[in-house]
Amino acid sequence: MNAPSQHMLYFIGVGGIGMSGLARYFSRHGAQVAGYDRTPSELTNELQREGVEVQFNERVELIPQSFRDADPAQVMVVRTPAVPLDSPLLKYWQDKGARILKRAEVLGMVTRDRRTVAVAGTHGKTTVSTMLAHLLTAGGVPCNAFLGGIAVNYGTNVLLNDAAQVNVVEADEYDRSFLQLRPSESIITAMDPDHLDIYGTPEAMFTAYTEFAALCTGRMLVHERIAARFADRADAMSYALDGTSVPRAENVRVENGTYVFDLVAEGQLLKGLVLGMAGRHNVENAIAASTMALHLGVTPEGLRSALASFRGVSRRFETRLRTASKALVDDYAHHPVELDACIGSARELYPARHITGIFQPHLFSRTRDLAADFAQSLSKLDALVLLDIYPARELPIEGITAQWLLEQVPMAAKHHSTREGLTELLATMPLDVVLTLGAGDIDRAVPAVERLLNQQAVS
Repeated sequence: MNAPSQHMLYFIGVGGIGMSGLARYFSRHGAQVAGYDRTPSELTNELQREGVEVQFNERVELIPQSFRDADPAQVMVVRTPAVPLDSPLLKYWQDKGARILKRAEVLGMVTRDRRTVAVAGTHGKTTVSTMLAHLLTAGGVPCNAFLGGIAVNYGTNVLLNDAAQVNVVEADEYDRSFLQLRPSESIITAMDPDHLDIYGTPEAMFTAYTEFAALCTGRMLVHERIAARFADRADAMSYALDGTSVPRAENVRVENGTYVFDLVAEGQLLKGLVLGMAGRHNVENAIAASTMALHLGVTPEGLRSALASFRGVSRRFETRLRTASKALVDDYAHHPVELDACIGSARELYPARHITGIFQPHLFSRTRDLAADFAQSLSKLDALVLLDIYPARELPIEGITAQWLLEQVPMAAKHHSTREGLTELLATMPLDVVLTLGAGDIDRAVPAVERLLNQQAVS
């Protein structure tokens, strides 16, 4: 695909997982790309290594001179919904008369001229879209992919192939972004209430998903739990673990620490498929990704090989350490349903082991809206360390704190900690299997937790 007529693009929030993917896409297609983000990260480091100029201060004079000197009609500015309207950079480009688009609008533009599979859902979409991209790539169906996480097999969140036959896109429901897409096929993994700060009510969120489904012109795969909401779609197929849905998984088991299952899909029974990624919930994700891959032309033999070689997504049930006496799993889970899935999978992989969870709530509004569900999910741990709420785009809400949530969790072995004081607290606790959970900056604490567990494992 060619870059648009604008050959200069400036990204406000370029370090975000979705924004960085688009920035890479345009840079690799010959456009001049620059942008701003609040803090350096591995993603911004990668962008800079690939020739994208990144500034970490909102001072207008730090915008590259070539952009400031250019005809504003030749500059496309891309922003995320999280960028405040009073951003000095946004105001600068508005005053200059540059074209300003949301990330979702640009993603919609670049996927218009090729068959596109959009993967939506309040959880599971990153894993399913990344798995599908790998199954297609390894299975001989070249694709482009715009992902919401780092694919471990490729070390990146964007796959680009000049021979691509299909796009794989993660469709984000936040700010109704997925309504900018025009998919030929789609997968909807879940519709548990979330982003109520945007939608107001669960029903309003469900309506947005219905609108998204209406944009899809072909095959839809939807999880069995939500299939009734799409009963009017003749081309909608429900999938599930076990049950009577087709596609489905059967005979799911753990062999030598690996999930193995049989797949009923596309008129076939594929026995003994090995999933190269841990977690029972990821078997469910594999049903959707595998069925769509077969639909798009991957052979059963190609699927078997590709599924076994899939190494997962960074921070999606990612095993960081596994010894005879210690284990560390890092997961992005930030919704009660995701916590249930992660803790449940850990129980299955590590039966009769003591599981400590370190959870950083994400957003004051989500913590407030789903507090009772969070408390119930977290109580399934043997021990809990609750970190302070990560605010992301929000200002604090009076009375909504980590301590407030902790008091609602019905368990005895529970603690509150700052991220900075975490390892000091953990050193006083009996640790066996540890889960680090959350979508904020808890990932910055994971290396120190890993070092502590390694030290304990050899002492």
